[in-house]
Amino acid sequence: MSVLKIAGAAVNQTPLDWEGNFNNIVSAIQEAKEAQVEILCFPELSITGYGSEDLFLSYWYPRKALVYLQKTLPFSQGITVCLGLPVRLQSSVYNCTAVIEDGKILGFVPKQFLAYDGVHYEFRWFTPWKAGEIISFDFFGQEIPFGDLIFHKKEFRYGFEICEDAWQGEKRPGFRLKEKKVDLIFNPSASHFAMGKSKIREDLIKGSSRILDAAYFYINLLGNESGRMIFDGEAILAQYGKLLVKTPLLSFKSYQLIRYDLEKNAPQATALRAKHSKKEEFTQAASLALFDYLRKSRSKGFVLSLSGGADSSTIAVLVAEMVRRGVEELGTPVFLEKIHRSKDIDPKTSIKDIVGHLLTTAYQGTKNSSNDTLISAQTLANSIGAKFHHWLIDDEVTSYTQKIEQAIGRDLTWKTDDITLQNIQARARSPIIWMLANINNALLLSTSNRSEGDVGYATMDGDTSGSISPIAAVDKHFIIQWLKWAEKKLGYRGLKGVNSLQPSAELRPLEKHQTDEDDLMPYPVILEIEKLAIRDKRSPIDIYLILKDELSLPGDVLKGYISKFFRLWSRNQWKRERLAPSFHLDEFNVDPKTWCRFPILSGGYKEELRELEELDE
Repeated sequence: MSVLKIAGAAVNQTPLDWEGNFNNIVSAIQEAKEAQVEILCFPELSITGYGSEDLFLSYWYPRKALVYLQKTLPFSQGITVCLGLPVRLQSSVYNCTAVIEDGKILGFVPKQFLAYDGVHYEFRWFTPWKAGEIISFDFFGQEIPFGDLIFHKKEFRYGFEICEDAWQGEKRPGFRLKEKKVDLIFNPSASHFAMGKSKIREDLIKGSSRILDAAYFYINLLGNESGRMIFDGEAILAQYGKLLVKTPLLSFKSYQLIRYDLEKNAPQATALRAKHSKKEEFTQAASLALFDYLRKSRSKGFVLSLSGGADSSTIAVLVAEMVRRGVEELGTPVFLEKIHRSKDIDPKTSIKDIVGHLLTTAYQGTKNSSNDTLISAQTLANSIGAKFHHWLIDDEVTSYTQKIEQAIGRDLTWKTDDITLQNIQARARSPIIWMLANINNALLLSTSNRSEGDVGYATMDGDTSGSISPIAAVDKHFIIQWLKWAEKKLGYRGLKGVNSLQPSAELRPLEKHQTDEDDLMPYPVILEIEKLAIRDKRSPIDIYLILKDELSLPGDVLKGYISKFFRLWSRNQWKRERLAPSFHLDEFNVDPKTWCRFPILSGGYKEELRELEELDE
């Protein structure tokens, strides 16, 4: 029985890091050759990185990618290697997989369907290839087949679907590969991480192996490549509709290799059973994203305004998890080397001490802050090993307030100036925490979440200040549930105080008993409205008709919540435009730079909300 030794290599690449990307590729090839692998497939755009943005539009960038493909040829002796790169043909750029073997190029296969929804803008850079078309491409004086190709290795015929190609139903290239009786289909991908997506992807690949009557091998990119999107490094092999191989997600390594001995006409093997947990996936993705952002920006660590509340506490724990997971997978010396701290942090130091080197926190209290949140913040910081500072900003708030009162000739009061008096407290915290970040040559972590982004419940230049916003794509309801899970399942006992508190901005006087949900609406309700309004793009009336049977709320109350959501959403687009870069972590987000564009100026759903109010049931 013929056996083909195949492998996939998930690589953590960085745009414009030509040598770093090349070294990752070569290291993976060498490891595969040592394991006697015969075909090694890398992910989509593995030479350049997927997140190269408008660099793809230049003439020099695709050309340089070809130069690095040429540099890889000597390493393909005795092995077939499939590499992703952009290729320019006159005025068009194509997203291609190049197949190289024994120092030669066998051909280029361009992507036929481009991703254009959600976080993807591939039509800006690339042109889709026409099915069935094959031309000749001049590769440094050699004529190479370019187009809808299949290849042979031993007794196996193999071909490619590149990422989005596989999601096209009856139009997908795989059906033509099936007609050509291929035994193996590779899917080199740059498929962004989202909680729950691994299960969807797994089902697609198992189904593909069954309906296309071929072994189906999917290989994804790895890591926070260029700032926003995270790739989980997933590699999945399926045959006869059954899962055969699946890599652990979200490795901290530079590359991750997975191998399999594929038998032609083999009997059905025992299927694997994969576990899926959104809370665990969120933890892995966010901690890896922080790790990559830290090392790729060559920053010395993180600074966080730790309020003792849910959002900032979540971020503190994610930094601690970044250290714990990174050290456990890589070992302390390699972990410190990757974050450029091997010279000033002892490799024998504990995980808790490393957190102290990397995370500095500060509780910035006012007369409106409670002792409960101070204790909550200090307890958590101490429990994970973070540096903790505590200072009051009342003098700064008073100074600003007195100046404006003198300028306008009247006193500010909570009755007439509520928002102003709240916001000045949040903004007064920003300059000093930025000072600490600058002193430490560190990244300032912004603490706003997606639910706050929806309704503008965040102070510009206050809690939105930061270099990176790790949880801006995650809803507050999920965060509250995750914190309880992290306390019990991950063992962060320092979260006990956080989990006992009701979320509050603590910007009004304590006797007013301010809570977030009183200011807005219950967070689970925000989530349900948000999913229908933003993810599914439903109108206010549609949302009401859907939710009135799902939520146990009086009709007038539900109408009020929906109206409030849309009014605040429309009014606060300018805030979302200014949020710090955030990680894409869920099935959708509200970042206009990556997922949801909305006009800054609009009529604010005035007519649609009037129709909702007048709806007679």
